[in-house]
Amino acid sequence: MTGYGKAECTLGNDKYLVEIRSVNGKSADISLKTSLIPREHEVEVRQMIAAELGRGNIDLFITIKRGEESSAAAKSVNAELFKEYCAQLRGVASDAGMSIADDVLFPAVMRMPDVISQQEKEEMSDEDWKTLYAAICAAVEHLKEFRAKEGESLRRDVFSQVDKIESYVPEVEKYERERIDTIRERIVSHINELSLKPDADRLEQEMIFYIEKLDINEEKVRLRQHCKYFRETAENEAMPGKKLGFIAQEMGREINTMGSKSNHAEMQKWVVRMKDELEKIKEQSLNIL
Repeated sequence: MTGYGKAECTLGNDKYLVEIRSVNGKSADISLKTSLIPREHEVEVRQMIAAELGRGNIDLFITIKRGEESSAAAKSVNAELFKEYCAQLRGVASDAGMSIADDVLFPAVMRMPDVISQQEKEEMSDEDWKTLYAAICAAVEHLKEFRAKEGESLRRDVFSQVDKIESYVPEVEKYERERIDTIRERIVSHINELSLKPDADRLEQEMIFYIEKLDINEEKVRLRQHCKYFRETAENEAMPGKKLGFIAQEMGREINTMGSKSNHAEMQKWVVRMKDELEKIKEQSLNIL
């Protein structure tokens, strides 16, 4: 969801710069950080941005660089008030036995209240609004292009991490037979230490029952299915971000269950590697629409 776009347009003597940026967010949180959009068009702009960008914390900025003619027309000096301030200050200085030089008096008076007034902003015409709105749309398109480029790189990274998780499953399988033999030996050793003589058939049944509880075949099958579903969702859905987050959670459940059933140091090491890759996937999925 992270991205940046900008566009420019010219209205009369003034140049308008439109900038829009987006970071991760669960919904479309749009802030119009400008007063240059007419109030009657704010809803229209928000709806367009939400429809085009989906979700994210989105900020829209519009700055204006006025031409010389516009800058001159934008402000005016109140000549009568200027003269009145000058007369008052000279009078006060004279009464105090002082004099004020022109080069000191002029900048002081220019800073006095209401000497320079800002002319009221003219309402934007329909034609000017169409031009500005087109620039806003262009900035949004540039942000979408930025997202697309970043998204392709992100897709490759996430898929490589899913591939790694799948590749670790056979590494876990290498130790399953060894783990079962170790568990059998441990149980038999404890029985011998206690000098017990259990029924051989009953012991074998209980041992099979116990070992079945530690079987991870179902977890391995489901984890592989989740990895496949993750790729399909990322490839085929327009905005898969939230669903990918849910799939990652399900992948985590299977990995955690495999870890709790492992009872073998080497198997647990590979499970930890899976968890490490999964955390990277979860972090990166937050930036997927």
